[in-house]
Amino acid sequence: MKIGGGGGATGVAAKKRQRTGSSNRLSSTVAAIDSSRPDEILDECSHKPSALRRTASHSHLPISSRGAFNDSASADTVLRLYVDCPFDDDDAESISAVDSLDQSDVQIYLHSDVLRRCEYFEALLSERWLNESKDTAGDSGSASKMHRFSLGVPDTPRSIDDHITVLQLLYTDDYSATIDSVSTALSLLEVALKLIFEECIKACVRFLEAVPWTEEEEKRVFSLIPLLRDEETKDLLARVAPIKHDSSEDMLRGLIRAALHNHTNMAFVKAFVAKLLRDFSSKELARRVLDRVFEMSLKVVKESLEEYSSPDFRCDHNDPEAIQRLNLHTAMTNGRHLLWLVERMIELRVADTAVKEWSNQVSFTADLQRAFRDDAWRNYVPGLPAVVLRCTCKLANAVSMGTILADRQVRMKLVKNWLPVLIACKDNVSPMMPNHKQLYLELEETFLRIISTLPLSDAQELLQQCLSFSTRNVEDCPHLISAFTTWFRRANRSHEQKDFVCKKFGDWAD
Repeated sequence: MKIGGGGGATGVAAKKRQRTGSSNRLSSTVAAIDSSRPDEILDECSHKPSALRRTASHSHLPISSRGAFNDSASADTVLRLYVDCPFDDDDAESISAVDSLDQSDVQIYLHSDVLRRCEYFEALLSERWLNESKDTAGDSGSASKMHRFSLGVPDTPRSIDDHITVLQLLYTDDYSATIDSVSTALSLLEVALKLIFEECIKACVRFLEAVPWTEEEEKRVFSLIPLLRDEETKDLLARVAPIKHDSSEDMLRGLIRAALHNHTNMAFVKAFVAKLLRDFSSKELARRVLDRVFEMSLKVVKESLEEYSSPDFRCDHNDPEAIQRLNLHTAMTNGRHLLWLVERMIELRVADTAVKEWSNQVSFTADLQRAFRDDAWRNYVPGLPAVVLRCTCKLANAVSMGTILADRQVRMKLVKNWLPVLIACKDNVSPMMPNHKQLYLELEETFLRIISTLPLSDAQELLQQCLSFSTRNVEDCPHLISAFTTWFRRANRSHEQKDFVCKKFGDWAD
């Protein structure tokens, strides 16, 4: 695109400069601009403002009344835009390429009082005029000279067009017709920051703050934030950077709680939050949040069962039946929450803490056994035993499969504390529903696999408690037969093997 005549007066030598980029607010612009008079090429360094900075406020300068944009008849300034392409001094091909850039040069006729709306040009022109005053002292009758500048622009698509658009905006106070998309606002903002065109900067920032961004646009916004003043970046930063260091943790905890407590279409919300957890970038953060919510839900279930099972409960309430019903429903609701949390933790392989906590529930499992020997739960929460045992089965199965690597004490206590609950459910949950029967069988097999990982002395104690797994038809309980067969095989090793083991223990003791 060309406006006006070409700018060939400067030649190749004037264009040989290193590309400095467009991201530094002023320094890059200074390094890319040179000034020249009609009759001479000025030294590049002698006519650059050396210490220009954006001020806190910028007065609104009047728009030129002497002409319009690119009006050669009234203009007192000629600005040449050219592509600033870096090359090696000894590279003949690069020099040839620079010569070919003449065809993309743009010469624009402008007005100095309008250019003053940019702090860069205001400083440049002020210095220029001071030099001119020295040159023309005593010659007041001489005609004013045309100001000529050259501005290098990055070698990127639409770079020259963006610069031209910003220069056109100098001649208007209405930016809304031009700044109509995020892409346009970002491109013009880069140029406005170079030229320190305050009104344009504010207009671009205001547009960006008010509209959505794509991911790529957000990256561009973030890259420009360091070049803006604090008051300009406040609203933009609030969108792209957390104010608190734990914002992600708060958000994730809130989503999980909402999925568990606050929605009627709970199944859909739970599925959505589960998807977010699977795709979450920080496994450690997800672990912390899930551990915390798990701990809170478990606490509610334990307290509800503790109050329900308390022998002094009926003496403390006027309507004990209603309170008992509320306690059971509370335990059931939060038990379902626990099951969902356990499934998520196992899925993400972050259930280590949950297994330790679940294996250490001596008082809770005692309350459950007392509750299941009562008849009240059958009328109010018949699914409570299945929910509690599913939580146990999920965690125990993950331990037995190696998904969760639990130490020996955790494995032993997991079976020792929850095996009596399984036995109490089998003895008191009647008639036995088909799905319950399958659940009991799965948990029996899982417990027996865990017992096989324990020392023989611990396994001996626990296996004796598993006799309730037997059935009238011995062939229907192969898992129990296999467990005892394994234990006896290990206990009845030959004397030679026992001597070898004893010697090893003796060596370790020594």
